[in-house]
Amino acid sequence: MKKIIRWGVIGCGKVTEIKSVPAYQQVEGFEVFSVMRRDLNLAEDYAKRHHIKHFSNNADDLINNPNIDAIYIATPPSSHHHYALKIAAVGKICCIEKPMAPSFKESEEIATAFSKKNIPLFVAYYRRSLPRFNKVKTLLSNQDIGDIRHIDWQFYKPANDIDLSKVYNWRTDINIARGGYFDDLASHGLDLFIHFFGNISEASGVSANQQGLYSAKDTISGSWIHANGITGSGYWNFGAFERKDYVEIIGSKGKIIFSVFGEMPIEVITLDAKKSFFIENPKHIQHFHVENMRKALSNKTLHPSTGETATHTTWVMDKILGTIP
Repeated sequence: MKKIIRWGVIGCGKVTEIKSVPAYQQVEGFEVFSVMRRDLNLAEDYAKRHHIKHFSNNADDLINNPNIDAIYIATPPSSHHHYALKIAAVGKICCIEKPMAPSFKESEEIATAFSKKNIPLFVAYYRRSLPRFNKVKTLLSNQDIGDIRHIDWQFYKPANDIDLSKVYNWRTDINIARGGYFDDLASHGLDLFIHFFGNISEASGVSANQQGLYSAKDTISGSWIHANGITGSGYWNFGAFERKDYVEIIGSKGKIIFSVFGEMPIEVITLDAKKSFFIENPKHIQHFHVENMRKALSNKTLHPSTGETATHTTWVMDKILGTIP
């Protein structure tokens, strides 16, 4: 692998401002060479603020640029399939924002395109790389709570001002994200649970639109079983009276409690003791994810979030939403 890998970024939305692009700039061996946004003035503004030399309003300029080795797709999920297949066709390394695509079918097609050419494909399920969740994985591996029986996640929150105003939001457009915020948020937790316990063999769920504020679903209840026999359940509602983000892993000798999005301490509770661990997330939350990409491209380690793992996560989400049999 060449010493410096030059990245092009397609899409300069909110996720790239602090969470991701600064991490690409800080990791040794990576350079953000160019960014693309459909509005050229906004692309130029972004490039100047982030000290990036090149910018464009045409994604093909980045995909076909011989000076760019890798592409980070940071656009809404509905365009991931379109851009990813173009990137695979020219043989460039790729990282796709999560969720990988709006459907299992599109995710599978993307993963297959990169696999056929043996090109590295990563997906930004960055929680798999965060020290906070690595600690949970270590506690599970060390059997601090014995054999794992079940995992349950309760996540709900009030409707936000955009929801209540009924202003268009692609995150709640059923044509882009059938599950609405479930696609955007629940994917993080479900992917993390797969990372902890392995692939899921069965999943199902029920969903509805209770508020009528937008076209996508706003309440989902799901259950699943991992191939190793660990069961799971989840409830997600985006029109509740308060915010709650609570994960409980139940074992034969105790339980572990934590949140997916918050930074509440990780608690380990057994009959004999109660332990608590506070592990702060980095300022640029994708830093460890990006750092692990560099290590993977240098053949130093396997990356925890690939096209293959992300495709399985999309399959689970589609099963819970009932969009595939």
